[in-house]
Amino acid sequence: MKYYLAVDIGASSGRHILSHIENGKIVLEEVYRFYNGMDDRNGHKVWDTERLFSEILTGMKKCKELDKIPVTMGIDTWGVDFALLDKDDKLIGDCVAYRDDRTNGMDEEVYKIISEKELYERGGIQKAIFNTIYQLMAIKVKEPEKLSAARTLLMIPDYFNFLLTGVRKQEYTNASTTQLLDARTGEWDHELINKLGFPDELFGELSMPGEVVGPLKNDIAGVVGFTCNVVLPATHDTGSAVMSVPCTDENVLYISSGTWSLMGCELLEANCSEAARKANFTNEGGYNKRYRFLKNIMGLWMIQSVKKELEDGYDYPGKSADDDYSFTNLCDRAKNESIESIVPANDQRFLNPGSMIREVQNACKEEGQQIPVTPWELARVIYRSLAVCYREAAKEIEEITGKHFDCIYIVGGGSNAVYLNELTALETGKRVNAGPSEATAIGNLGAQMLSDGVFANLNDFRNCVRNSN
Repeated sequence: MKYYLAVDIGASSGRHILSHIENGKIVLEEVYRFYNGMDDRNGHKVWDTERLFSEILTGMKKCKELDKIPVTMGIDTWGVDFALLDKDDKLIGDCVAYRDDRTNGMDEEVYKIISEKELYERGGIQKAIFNTIYQLMAIKVKEPEKLSAARTLLMIPDYFNFLLTGVRKQEYTNASTTQLLDARTGEWDHELINKLGFPDELFGELSMPGEVVGPLKNDIAGVVGFTCNVVLPATHDTGSAVMSVPCTDENVLYISSGTWSLMGCELLEANCSEAARKANFTNEGGYNKRYRFLKNIMGLWMIQSVKKELEDGYDYPGKSADDDYSFTNLCDRAKNESIESIVPANDQRFLNPGSMIREVQNACKEEGQQIPVTPWELARVIYRSLAVCYREAAKEIEEITGKHFDCIYIVGGGSNAVYLNELTALETGKRVNAGPSEATAIGNLGAQMLSDGVFANLNDFRNCVRNSN
């Protein structure tokens, strides 16, 4: 039996999923799960990469304990965040998280050098204040000594691959989230990089999903109890998730639904039009250099934040010690509420508020709408607001691309939110197909299996996903 290991790390958790093919279907087995979250350190929100790497190794040891040794493994994470290494390959400072406020005002610093319009025409990446380009500008402006000392830039999954293998590779799909690639060539825009004053040596040859990084270092193999090859999936989690959309028709919409909702379609060429820029769409890299033309929508981050506040003791009328704050119960009970308030879910105010509950309530109050008080009212407002965002994004995609879409595929953990799926179908007027819920891990595994010759091409893999779902 050939096993493949996907290490899928999101903003709130990570997991190790083993997979093999059985009777023509993809079989999954979660062997380890661990917490992730931002830490407050030295005045910044950061990722504890040392702890995360320790968790990666712990999950690999579980494979050894189960006597299910993978022939390959691949790591995917979120985008935009990175590690800087010095001449001795030592980490320079902490890996600051995208929700940190160090990038405030850095867009204006970038626009002193290149206009927002020209930047989009070159790269086709949406304006988001946490993009790598603004993070690097923050370092250049506030901590230039760090940029001067840097010899290597590795996106988060690239950094973990380096720790595993000793090999530095910069993977294309995650690199595309930096806003520093040329959308026409799919390569680093070195002219732009030099114009911005970033060290050019940080940006080397890009590697594509499916490439082998290398075998585990001897010391790592000794720790986990086996060796295997590390293979690049689409290391940006949305890139992996979109790979597993179970449809070979390219003329479909998808929503990768998780902490973020990423809604879009696949294009063979980037759309860097002014209309796309104004609507804040992005052209992120995908498998085989396809373009993920999509829009970031705040997504389940809002309900995740509310859930955490509820579990931390938020008080409300009628509260009971038996109240269930699981996502399933929040979603199910929201359906039975009557509140009709809507908030602009994609507004920056919901990116990292001190209290998500208070922010939602304030947004309703400012617009003279009914203020949600109970968990179920809050959930209804959030789910309905997300569905409205989906409707608006679908309309924009059709107007910008000139295509019409009858169907939306919702993949990822959010595909289990039945009420949200129903609202999405109602708001958009389109047929909604849900699943697979483990889309990111499946896409990660798919790239490994394609590399190993299990599937002939992407459509072959997608057909298998559909038959396995």
